[in-house]
Amino acid sequence: MTRHAPQPGPAIRTSALTKTYSQHGTPVEAVRGLDLEVADGELVAFLGPNGAGKSTTLRMLTTLLPPTSGSAQVAGFDVVGQHRQVRHAIGFVGQGNAAGPQQRGRDEVVAQGRAHGLTRSEASRRAGELLEAFDLAEHADRPVATLSGGQRRRLDVAIGLVHRPRLLFLDEPSTGLDPQNRANLQEQVVRLNRDLGTTIVLTTHYLEEADAIADRVVVIDHGRVIADDSAHRLKSGLGDLVTLGFDSPGQATTAAERAGRLPGATVALDGARLVLRVPHGRDLAPGLVADLAAAGAAVARLEVAGPTLDDVFLQLTGRSLRESEQTTDPATTTATATATATEGAAA
Repeated sequence: MTRHAPQPGPAIRTSALTKTYSQHGTPVEAVRGLDLEVADGELVAFLGPNGAGKSTTLRMLTTLLPPTSGSAQVAGFDVVGQHRQVRHAIGFVGQGNAAGPQQRGRDEVVAQGRAHGLTRSEASRRAGELLEAFDLAEHADRPVATLSGGQRRRLDVAIGLVHRPRLLFLDEPSTGLDPQNRANLQEQVVRLNRDLGTTIVLTTHYLEEADAIADRVVVIDHGRVIADDSAHRLKSGLGDLVTLGFDSPGQATTAAERAGRLPGATVALDGARLVLRVPHGRDLAPGLVADLAAAGAAVARLEVAGPTLDDVFLQLTGRSLRESEQTTDPATTTATATATATEGAAA
């Protein structure tokens, strides 16, 4: 099969990319005017609550769903007009397991290689490389159903990499894994990016996952990008959370008056407790404690916490991302059903 060379430019470029569904006769915008560029070699996390539009975006970029409007190029190819070339250039690991439960893991990797045009010997050799790299060699001849959740997820990634794609898309790769297997998979993803230079785009609603491994975090809510930067820069604009405990509400009131003079500080009183959000709070805390003691408001308890991505989401939307995970956007159900049907047709 002939493969056309991609055009130079970013690994991903979208312009006003939109996906609209009809739900009970009412249009629902799952993705709203997405403008995005991802450079070669980046590791980008799409972070947002369930139903935010993360998976719908990935399905459009991987040609499993056609956009309603706007455009997207992946590896230099248009996702609508050149969908075959896009599929040759990418690997995609969806939320479900890719391998048949009664098949052997090795056979599934080999079969995927053959589907991408590798000869039988090439596919067998490539399968051996990947199974070794993902610590699956000793389990490769077992039925997939007998593998652990973490092993099955690593097998999914191996299947997605068999044809050496320029880009790898991972849709909620850690969902359902225990903390140890989640950490192991994250290490494998980082190694692919750092050591092999694979461009990786993943969706996640795990704050810690996006914070730990991504070069860049794209925060999505209700189908729109509401923030796009490194996790460090997104958090650094918020300041540290400093919690001060006192022996009496009067002392806390005194402390609030003095702490409120700090540049950029926001103060909240709760009885004998003072909660202070302030830039460089960790560095300022020792001096603040000394100042308050001199003013007759000795600090009985002190806690300093750095900002989190949940704090970023809270500032941007007025609600916690962790709380938002408990709800499901109506568009999610429609998007998932449509994507599943499209995925089956594309297979």
